[in-house]
Amino acid sequence: MKVVGLISALCVLLSHHLCADEPTPDSDRPQIVATFSIVAYDPEEEAWAIGVASKFLAVGHVVPWAESDAGAIATQSLANTSYGPNGLALLRDGKSAEEVLETLIEADEQKQKRQVGIVDRSGNAATFTGEECLPWCGGKTGNHYACQGNILAGPEVIENMAAAYEKSEKPLAWRVMEALQAADQSGGDIRGRQSAAILVVKDGAGYGGFNDRMIDLRVDDHEAPIKELARILQLKLSPSDESQEEKDSEESADQSSN
Repeated sequence: MKVVGLISALCVLLSHHLCADEPTPDSDRPQIVATFSIVAYDPEEEAWAIGVASKFLAVGHVVPWAESDAGAIATQSLANTSYGPNGLALLRDGKSAEEVLETLIEADEQKQKRQVGIVDRSGNAATFTGEECLPWCGGKTGNHYACQGNILAGPEVIENMAAAYEKSEKPLAWRVMEALQAADQSGGDIRGRQSAAILVVKDGAGYGGFNDRMIDLRVDDHEAPIKELARILQLKLSPSDESQEEKDSEESADQSSN
């Protein structure tokens, strides 16, 4: 009996030891938001936009942050989501995109794992890619926009993304969509496709004029997320849909008056 008891005790100790040494499950580890994104400002529309796509579930709930009285921010790679609200607060206080970028990364002990793009309320742009972001990774700024991405097929993804945005003469939302499409056609995220999102803000342009969210569309899990996002954007901006909405509003008003 003593031998049996000793064996049982040893088994218990061994099981505790093995459990203590087990690696942390992947689900408990922060996921890398391997993605490509663009932040942009259109002075004629007085609107700010972010477009993003990734092999990551629901990328739209992590990367894009924008307010019409501040600007736009995309935070990705080992994303630090505090960059969103903290950065917008600094932009709202009048800090430039470059000043906000410096403030955010200086206070971040893991800054070399971060990637971020910023456009301020005047259209100044800044982008940052930490040295520990996974390759290919990098960014590019242009007139009123910044593109960035990590775990991409190569630098051509960002180059073609920027070129598509610059060449487009369409409204801001479609210029951003064309930039995403160009990046995707250039290889995009080498792991594949899963989600995409577009956010456009403009003062008073939200539903009923109560907020600034002119466009806020997301495709959270789809085999062709950018194509699906473009389809939904077309529905959102379709003149026929706008006419129908106005017609429904008029009919509702007539019924109320009767």
